Amino acid sequence: MTTAPTPRGDTAGSSKTDPGALPPGAEAWMREALAEAHLAVGRTHPNPAVGAVVVQGGEIVGRGHTAPAGGPHAEVQAIANAGPRARGADLFTTLEPCDHYGRTPPCTEAILAAGIARVFAGSADPNPLVDGRGVLRLRGLGMPVWTGVLSAETDALNRPFFKAMRSGLPWVTLKAAVSLDGKLATASGDSRWVTAEAARAEVHRLRNVVDAVLVGAGTVRADDPSLTTRLPEGGGRDPLRVVLDSALQLSPRKQLFHLGSPARTLLVHVEGQGTERAAALAAVGAELLAVPGRPGEVDLESTLRALLRRDVLHVLVEGGPGVFSAFLLSGLADSLVLHLAPKLVGGDGLSWLGPLGVERMAGARPVRVEAVRWLGEDLEIRALLGPA
Repeated sequence: MTTAPTPRGDTAGSSKTDPGALPPGAEAWMREALAEAHLAVGRTHPNPAVGAVVVQGGEIVGRGHTAPAGGPHAEVQAIANAGPRARGADLFTTLEPCDHYGRTPPCTEAILAAGIARVFAGSADPNPLVDGRGVLRLRGLGMPVWTGVLSAETDALNRPFFKAMRSGLPWVTLKAAVSLDGKLATASGDSRWVTAEAARAEVHRLRNVVDAVLVGAGTVRADDPSLTTRLPEGGGRDPLRVVLDSALQLSPRKQLFHLGSPARTLLVHVEGQGTERAAALAAVGAELLAVPGRPGEVDLESTLRALLRRDVLHVLVEGGPGVFSAFLLSGLADSLVLHLAPKLVGGDGLSWLGPLGVERMAGARPVRVEAVRWLGEDLEIRALLGPA
């Protein structure tokens, strides 16, 4: 049994602000809300993915997760699903309820109207329009509200949203498929296939839940990728395709311009460079984004801020080596997904990561490994990255 923390921004100074110890079973119900939230990941930008369950008499009587932007929030969905059984029930939500009008009415209004008895919330919402106001309102009306329930898990679910709120930048995940000796291709450039089918399928699951997939122009020239989502079970959603092409040198014949996909292809170039080729690329459907930079190198922070203005919260970077190292050197990469294949290529192969300027082992960049698992015969490592 754990004790619920005091919420951020609590200025009431009342005994109502702390409902006491977390009731038995609360964490198990919050895990059910987390399962609901996972159904919304990658489908709610610019909003966070939230899940909620309504519990009455020891059973779940209502479930819900955030609809696409403009649709009902998770709490409203779960309460509607519960119907009359919501009265006197407990509500478990992975994010604190909102108390403001946006595209939808406040979730607190739905909670109060339904006659919910108690509320259990996971993450605190850094959105300044929320920021504890919903909790304070409900507690001010005498409703017991627990906060911080399984907050580590609920926070991890919405890292992209939280980073966007706090920094004005999307979350950046680097993803690479490499041999055990760190090579993503042979000396001739052959890279098909480094990993086996299960790991390649996982890449498509990643694309299905991010907002954009980003590569350098060199990767497009070498591999001619489609950068689409092809789930083994079918379905899925193509993310925005972003290519760093500083001087707009890509050929309009590359397949990512001729996919018939509803997702767009965005070419990021340096202001004033490649303008003579802009018309030909626009004619095959490419969108062009001019950002500051220098010859051969776009400014990554400007690129990411521009992507956030397009409601891109999570960017999956898939190469190549120079792009990976540029994100690391600039301190703009947040996480890493590395698929390791049980094979050796040798020193003449192409490393997945470009130079980082590390001269002594003490200066090597640390990563914080969060998870390791087998994907068929390949090994997946997921880690958090930080500044040098």
